[in-house]
Amino acid sequence: MSRWILGIESSCDETSASVLRTDNGRLVLASLVILSQDVHRIFGGVVPELASRAHVQAMGSVVDRALSDAGIGLSQLDGIAVTAGPGLVGALLVGVMYGKTLAFSLDRPLIGVNHLEGHLFAPVLEEPGLEPPFIGLLVSGGHTMLLDVRAWGEYHLLGQTLDDAAGEAFDKVANLLGLGYPGGAAIERLAREGRPGRFRFPSPMLAELDRPGPNQYAFSFSGLKTAVLRAVRATDPTPETRADLARGFQDAALAVLVAKTAQALEASGYQRAMIGGGVACNRALAQSLRERLAGRAAVSVASPRLNTDNAAMIAAAGAWRLARGERSGWDLEPRDDLPLPGLVTAESLSGRTR
Repeated sequence: MSRWILGIESSCDETSASVLRTDNGRLVLASLVILSQDVHRIFGGVVPELASRAHVQAMGSVVDRALSDAGIGLSQLDGIAVTAGPGLVGALLVGVMYGKTLAFSLDRPLIGVNHLEGHLFAPVLEEPGLEPPFIGLLVSGGHTMLLDVRAWGEYHLLGQTLDDAAGEAFDKVANLLGLGYPGGAAIERLAREGRPGRFRFPSPMLAELDRPGPNQYAFSFSGLKTAVLRAVRATDPTPETRADLARGFQDAALAVLVAKTAQALEASGYQRAMIGGGVACNRALAQSLRERLAGRAAVSVASPRLNTDNAAMIAAAGAWRLARGERSGWDLEPRDDLPLPGLVTAESLSGRTR
């Protein structure tokens, strides 16, 4: 029996709605609408108040379009999944309130979805047979995490960034090079023209891989940004130099992401790694990891449209939780620090043994 799930995403500066059809556990993407807010380019970053207002203005039309593209009406929905965090609280509130209102008026089940879990589910929409266990690397503007995904809903944290997220570093370096916001795609394009090796920046915390401990799989990007800043100030900003700087930065950032993911996978004995989040749109990252794991493990990466903030991944994670009988109450509230459900950390493990 088919079931129709509506997903709603409004955690930052994309207003998105999607309709999924579930067929005997298989997810079929019926529609996906993403409306990006270009106004933030003027300010070089997301302005929370402007983001929230834009979501209010666009949400109804985006949902209507998603339903129309899927060829169904509101009454045919069997459930609603909405991002409840992490993200900008004001922006999240718009989506949560819209989803709660729809669910209440239609008498349909509602589930609040963690944005990060959505990124983990994104590749399933294009690889229906994808199942844990695998090593998951989540890299976005707000998060950088390495996870041992033993089963859906069971996520063991191996390491995360101690300061800036990878995507934030890409955006800030892009600003240093005059590439505007957002900077990830611009850095990647410019890096293709750059000469490898002219600028050799440190890959932060790469040496920790040889030192088993709490920072073995941790990340840090603040020092790398500082190194790029110093290089920018010390050189003549010709087009060739800017391309070489972009190449040097990207090579250093990707080197540590690839190395730590590969070593975690080898230690686990798994045969698959996945990359999710906005930085997963970087083709050099996926290519480097595939080359590193060639002959040992497969790498799953969703297409760019499903790696940016989108409602299809929220609907996918929500569909899995709704099928388990989970429901959110009407007291569901957005949280900017919403924890990943089922996340096991070193601290929680040590607490269990006391």
